[in-house]
Amino acid sequence: MHRPPRVMGVADLALFYIVTGISLRWIASAAMLGQAALWYWALAFLGFYIPLIAAVIELSSRYPQEGGLYVWVRETFGPFAGFMAGWSYWTSNLPYFPSVFYFDAGNALYLGGPRLQAMTGSTVYFMVFALIGLAVITAINIAGLKWGKWLHNIGALGMWVPAAIVVVLAAFFWARFGSVTRFDAAASMPNFDLAHLVILSGLAFALSGPEAASFMSGEIRDPRRTIPRALPLAGLVVLPVYILGTIAVLVIMPAGEVNPLQGLVQAGSLAAHKLGVGWIAWPLALLITLGNLGAASGYLAGCARLPFAVGIDRMLPQAFARVHPRWGTPWVALLVQGGLGAVFCVLGQAGTGVRGAYEVLVSMGIIATFLPFAGVFLAVIRVNRGVGDKGVTRLPGGRVTSIGLALIGLITTLVALVLAALPAGDETNKPLALLKIIGLTVVLLGTGAAIYRAGRRKAA
Repeated sequence: MHRPPRVMGVADLALFYIVTGISLRWIASAAMLGQAALWYWALAFLGFYIPLIAAVIELSSRYPQEGGLYVWVRETFGPFAGFMAGWSYWTSNLPYFPSVFYFDAGNALYLGGPRLQAMTGSTVYFMVFALIGLAVITAINIAGLKWGKWLHNIGALGMWVPAAIVVVLAAFFWARFGSVTRFDAAASMPNFDLAHLVILSGLAFALSGPEAASFMSGEIRDPRRTIPRALPLAGLVVLPVYILGTIAVLVIMPAGEVNPLQGLVQAGSLAAHKLGVGWIAWPLALLITLGNLGAASGYLAGCARLPFAVGIDRMLPQAFARVHPRWGTPWVALLVQGGLGAVFCVLGQAGTGVRGAYEVLVSMGIIATFLPFAGVFLAVIRVNRGVGDKGVTRLPGGRVTSIGLALIGLITTLVALVLAALPAGDETNKPLALLKIIGLTVVLLGTGAAIYRAGRRKAA
């Protein structure tokens, strides 16, 4: 009743990590920092990505069952901490879905030429696009990972291929017209003021994703061996896409003109038209649209396994633990995840424009995601104080390396939590944005605590 089939191998998992580990919208956000973005990418990679990969490899080998970080924190700090970590991560994807679909909708406008691009400020268009996209990926995932994994695999191509196209266009653009942005040592030095540090927290968030597949460990063939093999393969793609993509955007256009909702396709379209190959803008927009659909589908598939695992533990209604009689998928959890994501598509838009809604949703997603990451790094530190390492995949250096990387990741996570709560510098109504971010986060966490207490009483 509670055992979906194991269908994912090393190649499928590596592509899954690529599609969940790359978010092309963050290339545009990084490019807004100018050439100093390269330093910020390096800081995010060293301070967060490597520690997170190390934590996932170790904890998934200790606790290979379905549930991911929910199980890791539960086994380390008890059922309440595990539930709240799982709840926070799960709710983080409620604002994630509308934010990624808002980005996707902005890029899809390039499929229709200048006439459709005039709808950039249309709130109705962005909400309708997000709602239809959620319905499509929910239906595919209810049919099972046997089908859903192909959307993830296509989405992986839709992440790195568009970046590669823009990099090639930027190379020809540089050769013919020169770089719009001047790259030199003085201009590239990072400026650690508040506005730049806020974006740095977003770049660290962009590198999350290595934890996502562990929620589906029960559907991965031999997860203790497959996960450590797939993660490094994905990492060889993730970092170059972010760094080279950011450089390419800055070669083509100045940082001050980059739109965070359309930056990559904006730069690619500009370069293509100047080089006389404007037709490239259409397949570029199509690939980015498919890539983000695949990413949203990947997170929907992974995060729906959280209420599924909690339902098996009887801390949520038993309906969440049901699998579909035909497809063997946690269909109730998937429907709830998709339905609540649709609610956030509407709530995030209230009282603000498209870009303001996007920024609020991104900030909420970062906070709700980084709270359980703090639990993950603390779990690594705690389990390395004891014994019982049989079967655990170890990094070179053993416990010293594990604890050191976990401390670095924990510090980065705590700093990012504080910075993510601050509204964007160009937000016109900062008090309202801050109230939304803090208020909705408190409501989400308070709801989780109330559900846990109700579940405990019912179980008793």
